[in-house]
Amino acid sequence: MKKIIKAIIFDSGGVLVDDPALELIAYCAKALGISDKRFCKVYQKFEPDFQKGIISENTLWEMVCSELNIKKLNTQSLWYEALRKVFSIKEEMFFLASSLRNNGYKIGVLSNTELPAMKYLYEQGYDMFNVLVFSCVEGARKPEERIYEITLRRLGVQPEEAIFIDDNKDYTNGAEKVGINTILFRSPDQFKKELASFSVKTE
Repeated sequence: MKKIIKAIIFDSGGVLVDDPALELIAYCAKALGISDKRFCKVYQKFEPDFQKGIISENTLWEMVCSELNIKKLNTQSLWYEALRKVFSIKEEMFFLASSLRNNGYKIGVLSNTELPAMKYLYEQGYDMFNVLVFSCVEGARKPEERIYEITLRRLGVQPEEAIFIDDNKDYTNGAEKVGINTILFRSPDQFKKELASFSVKTE
């Protein structure tokens, strides 16, 4: 017998907001005076530790600039500045998240993100989310099982009582490994149709 769904867990970038990755890279690369490709190649070496909060943004730029043999920029938070420029919400998805909470579901966000990005998200004052789980605070990131388990525990639900939505197949696979129902996000309409298959009310 199927468990009744009690919680909906959203990814952030690509689901609730337009995926900012490419624009973040472009903004930072321009600020550093290098090509997107060159910056991306070096940044990817440090991205996991940055997203897990193992290294600070200041340390990130020290390591990136050292590897690139360029002068470190004098800025309080280049990553925060970049996100502020490129951040764009998917309004229909925020409306759906609000509707789901109004219908009695617990609403969570589970995101691989960095401390400056987390700060920016908190500053927006979104109030439709019961739980926000960020990799930079937990020291783990998707698709590691621990971060899904943390999210479930904070929401107070069992894996089979939750649905996780992400646009990355590796991350939905990670959720499935701990027993969470998943939806691979492609569009708001597709998302609503798949929610209905779980007997979840969106209106």
